[in-house]
Amino acid sequence: MSFTLRSVKVPPNSATLEEARHHVFDFFRTACRSIPSIIDIYNLDDVVTVSQLRSTIASQIRKNSHSTNPKVIDMLLFKATEELNNILEHAKQRHHLIGQYVVGQHGLAQDLNFKDQATSPFLTNFYKSNYF
Repeated sequence: MSFTLRSVKVPPNSATLEEARHHVFDFFRTACRSIPSIIDIYNLDDVVTVSQLRSTIASQIRKNSHSTNPKVIDMLLFKATEELNNILEHAKQRHHLIGQYVVGQHGLAQDLNFKDQATSPFLTNFYKSNYF
């Protein structure tokens, strides 16, 4: 296992929007370079590919693409850098990564109402209740 990217440095505060944009691209590059070691550390070979994790990181970055204030971008970049440091230092467990970055917002395929449609109304109401 390679632990070359153990500590990711937080960039200095950005003066302009262009500088903040440059810092975001640098972070994305660093995060993508650390994906193979993350897959090795957490043994994610059987669950996710490098390209799937790369697209997850890109979608997380694009989620905040509407921000135009350099201070807000710096704060989000600081949080992302800390998250990457926690992942690289093995501060999270495997199921945390799978839940946050592999399964994500959509949930498991088995939870997307692909269940047998011939269930009784009682079971349907039971599954919708808070007892589960």
